[in-house]
Amino acid sequence: MNYTELKVNIEDICEQSFTDDQMAMFTQQAEQKIYNTVQIPALRRNQTGNLTLGGKYLIYPTDFLYTFSLAVIDAQGNYTYLLNKDVNFIREAYPGPTSTGTPVHYGIFDDTAFIIGPTPDAAYAVELHYGYYPQTIVTAGTTWLGDEFDSALLNGALVEAIRFIKGEPDMVALYQKMYVDAMALLKNLGDGKMREDMYRSGQLRITPR
Repeated sequence: MNYTELKVNIEDICEQSFTDDQMAMFTQQAEQKIYNTVQIPALRRNQTGNLTLGGKYLIYPTDFLYTFSLAVIDAQGNYTYLLNKDVNFIREAYPGPTSTGTPVHYGIFDDTAFIIGPTPDAAYAVELHYGYYPQTIVTAGTTWLGDEFDSALLNGALVEAIRFIKGEPDMVALYQKMYVDAMALLKNLGDGKMREDMYRSGQLRITPR
């Protein structure tokens, strides 16, 4: 389902026309809830970067949503995966400027960066494997969510639209249930429970710790 089709469906079901701004609001509110609720395997990417000597913070990508793993790569190309810890743990474990060494831990410090512990004692190449926030269907026209799981997007946007027009509570409840059902299926996909072939059945994704 592309964005034009999404808008037509919303207006047909609500039996009401909406402005472009209103339609964009319903859609983006639904997208935000979906992307922040479910980890979607198709929306992952890798990015390489560098830690600098004495640099305890690593800026993450502007489209960063959540992390799967962060690894230090040595000169031979070997990966050492860092353990994800709370910021307070890292600060207590590596309290001073002399707490340097090969990075072992990382945590989300704020809206822009990871904190690394211990503070790097040299420059290190790193690779981040992360879930990203894709371009909204409002501007992209088509997205993975619209193409592959339009039921979650449509019903999520309908809940927002019906609430906006102060629709009947039973209508809100109906589309909320359909949205929840669609999200349950999408979560199964994210957890790996819908991937089956001759070599695997119900394989669960392992979240790095």
